[in-house]
Amino acid sequence: MTGYVRWRDIRAEHIERAGGEPAVEIGKQERLAEVREFGFQEQCRNMGSIQSAGQRSRIGGGMTVVEAEVISTERLELLPLVVGHAEEMCEVLGDPALHAFIGGAPDGLEALRRRYQSMLAGSPDPAVSWCNWVIRLRDEGCLTGTVQATIGPSGEGTVAEIAWVVGTPWQRRGIGGEAARGLVAWLGRQPVQAVIAHIHPAHTASAAVATTAGLTPTDQSHDGETLWHLSLPMTK
Repeated sequence: MTGYVRWRDIRAEHIERAGGEPAVEIGKQERLAEVREFGFQEQCRNMGSIQSAGQRSRIGGGMTVVEAEVISTERLELLPLVVGHAEEMCEVLGDPALHAFIGGAPDGLEALRRRYQSMLAGSPDPAVSWCNWVIRLRDEGCLTGTVQATIGPSGEGTVAEIAWVVGTPWQRRGIGGEAARGLVAWLGRQPVQAVIAHIHPAHTASAAVATTAGLTPTDQSHDGETLWHLSLPMTK
């Protein structure tokens, strides 16, 4: 496997290529406007209007932009993130123990809303796609966690770095593994050549999820986390 670098390590280079910080800020504000419009459409849908879920890949500016779509598994639905999920997710992610390996503390409701709005605004680099989902346990009708994929160019083509978190009350039920398998299967239908994850060596639960999803650990690490990797078949 050729060397992979994380977004924060190459951000400056991509910001410069995108035209500098002012140009990136303009693009971000344009995307925020799109998010606000999407929020209005979501409100209409909640009132009974019919609108298809965002679920497409498009080609623009010579680059493939991958957008989240609904992913269904045996017990779960992975739903593309919207700001309106923040209220329920604030409870799901409220246990400080979830931050044992990643640091920080749970967001309050308003902070989580702002975080989701920023995530939905998208990457400032047009070559990078930010895809985010909430995990819904179908039979219980509740949200239980999140999965995400950051998709962008790397030394071996287009790579998706994935991550996941399952709320404490729903852990030890195989939800993380099932969600990650569903996400990797979906990525296999996108223009993605490899899937990676960075996992703390002591985080055995996340290692189990990665293994279930088909990833294997490598001898590479970054910031104390082991790089896990899976090569995907070439899509036609």
